[in-house]
Amino acid sequence: MERIQLAEDVSLSRIVHGMWRLNDWGYSKEEVVEFIEQCLDLGVTSFDHADIYGNYTVEEQFGQALELKPSLRDKIEIVTKCGIKLISSNRPDHNIKYYDTSKEHIVQSVERSLENFRTDYIDILLIHRPDPMMDPSEVAEAFTRLKEQGKVKRFGVSNFAPSQVKLLNSYLDEPLVTNQIEISATHLEHFDKGTIEQCQMDRISPMAWSPLGGGSIFTSTDDKVKRVRNVLEKIQGETGAESMDQILYAWLLNHPSKIIPIVGSGKLERVNSAVSSLNITLSKEQWFEILEASKGKEVD
Repeated sequence: MERIQLAEDVSLSRIVHGMWRLNDWGYSKEEVVEFIEQCLDLGVTSFDHADIYGNYTVEEQFGQALELKPSLRDKIEIVTKCGIKLISSNRPDHNIKYYDTSKEHIVQSVERSLENFRTDYIDILLIHRPDPMMDPSEVAEAFTRLKEQGKVKRFGVSNFAPSQVKLLNSYLDEPLVTNQIEISATHLEHFDKGTIEQCQMDRISPMAWSPLGGGSIFTSTDDKVKRVRNVLEKIQGETGAESMDQILYAWLLNHPSKIIPIVGSGKLERVNSAVSSLNITLSKEQWFEILEASKGKEVD
């Protein structure tokens, strides 16, 4: 599979697997090991996490699987996030949901993630959400410390606006390597607000969460979704794709910013479908048909 080089020492598979819903899959530790190995067989080597996933439990579940087969660690890339504090029985000291990007919290979060994953390094650490109280100098200090200690290879952000990326980058010795944002044919916010262009300007590839629009494309009766669905079905027929979701992935993969979709299904056939979409090339006319359907009008 094609790989995206985010920095000298870090690359990701073009399709990343998201572990957000691991709790919902009902997998045993052994089954998680098997699933990781099956993803590797498809060329998917990169796995996306966050400390809060599964009410603060998913990282540890994944780590328990790696503990069963430690050799897997050298074959995969772990992306995880920190910065959100949830009200949770697993964090009884949290009284409200809020963001914390202090040096202390970032460092403590990484230490806990390393313990959860049963590893001594994280490939990419992301700040999960923009923090209106963020002190970029503290974030920079945390990143420098973690990098020097070898605990994190590279750093990025998630859900940041272009101005927020520019602000944080201005304090860092090494630039951010990605911005993980919501991108799909039914969610065009980051095309409209300049986030995609910012990534291209900084020569970084954005990671796309919810690339299928949360699955609404298959069930919603919303007018926009119905328009997009009709066009997807048309282009599916034109390209010979096996399913509509492959056209949705291809729409992202064909963009010159080298968008990296995150697949969140625990079903291997869905992962395989996403991987197969790498072989689908859309014409510019087809790409713009989908854009027009989403916007509900032709481009200006």
